[in-house]
Amino acid sequence: MAAAPEPMSRYWSVPIGRAVVALVAAVIITFAANHSALLGLVVFGGFAILTGVVVGLLTWRALQPSVPRTLFAVSAVVSVALGILALVLRQGGLGWFLALVSAWAAITGFIELYTGLKVRRREIVSRDWLAMGGLTAILAIVFLLVPPDIVQHFGAPDNVDRSLTSSVILVGDFGAYCAIVCVYQAIGGLSLRWGTEKQHDAHHEQIEGRA
Repeated sequence: MAAAPEPMSRYWSVPIGRAVVALVAAVIITFAANHSALLGLVVFGGFAILTGVVVGLLTWRALQPSVPRTLFAVSAVVSVALGILALVLRQGGLGWFLALVSAWAAITGFIELYTGLKVRRREIVSRDWLAMGGLTAILAIVFLLVPPDIVQHFGAPDNVDRSLTSSVILVGDFGAYCAIVCVYQAIGGLSLRWGTEKQHDAHHEQIEGRA
């Protein structure tokens, strides 16, 4: 079996970059006191823009000219465009946050799923693309299923009245998604990195053995 082309050996940087962006978003949401639509739009906007830049630039560098590279370039453009809309119109409220995240997750999730299916027998990274595409598609479904008008008041153990709203649920769900992406992409990126190093070591040993 022929060795993988050299550009693919650099692909590990893509999931690592995505993991770092997702980590920042997850931490901000986790430690934020108020899970408002404004917070959701700002965090999503930054997340989408940075993810688009990472996916667009690093994938273009790591993959050879191919359909997957083109599809990820399209996904990157979509992410950056929707991220900019989220930041520019960050006062748009919960409905705007719901619409943007749903659209982003549906489009980019479908692209990643389709790409993974297209190359599932040729590229080892197809498993990660299928998993991430499926996870992102699930996020879109969750955002479409959660009613935008949930308001439930309850008393907390500290005797402070609190409220569970659609905003709290949706922003929290996005934060949970980012946390899962961070862990999965970090594991995937490190696995690719270590696998590439082992392949290179084995290749050098074969060359030295023939010398």
